[in-house]
Amino acid sequence: MIQFDNVSKGFWVRRQFATVINTLTLTLPSGQSLALLGGNGAGKSTLLQMIAGTIRPDTGAIWSDGTVSWPVGFGGSFNRDLTGAQNTKFLARVYGVDTDELTDFVQAFCDIGAHFHMPLRTYSTGMKSRLTFGISMGIPFDTYLVDEVTAVGDARFRRKSSALFRDRMQSASAILVSHNLSELQEFCDAALLLHDGKLSYFADLSEAVEQHNRNMA
Repeated sequence: MIQFDNVSKGFWVRRQFATVINTLTLTLPSGQSLALLGGNGAGKSTLLQMIAGTIRPDTGAIWSDGTVSWPVGFGGSFNRDLTGAQNTKFLARVYGVDTDELTDFVQAFCDIGAHFHMPLRTYSTGMKSRLTFGISMGIPFDTYLVDEVTAVGDARFRRKSSALFRDRMQSASAILVSHNLSELQEFCDAALLLHDGKLSYFADLSEAVEQHNRNMA
């Protein structure tokens, strides 16, 4: 369960205040995987970061009764001067999982070769996404926050990512951002729609997609 209590968030952009979330009070049900829909610039990534706790709302609070991952695909909470291996070991200690097991899993899964032992500042965007996805999938969370990350890499890696994510969804839930409708239909039970600072819950994914398409028209 994730609960929003009178949450608001916005940013100053070119001397104008852009509202991302406007006085949101909403409780998301436990055990459901949710598609997060919204236009470009609607604030989907900002919302994921607020749920993860990597940025704070301007007002209100967000609560969860389970463990929540950082936004997979977002490397802002990683230390760019540490190597992939060092970041992996640090997060293993933070989340209380076996350091060696997580390191072995991430190194094998990410398939970035010698870069695993190089600083993150030398990584491409794709390599960072592989690392963040691998670490998060190696740590058992109740809810995974995923931002288009299964689209990263070549076809083989995308298949491997999808298979691993599908396996994790057997015992966890997710909030998933993706432009791939078939992927949303495969993984998601319901949906959230972010539009004009308002976040709405839809028990029917197809209904949410239809409303999103109307908004975009």
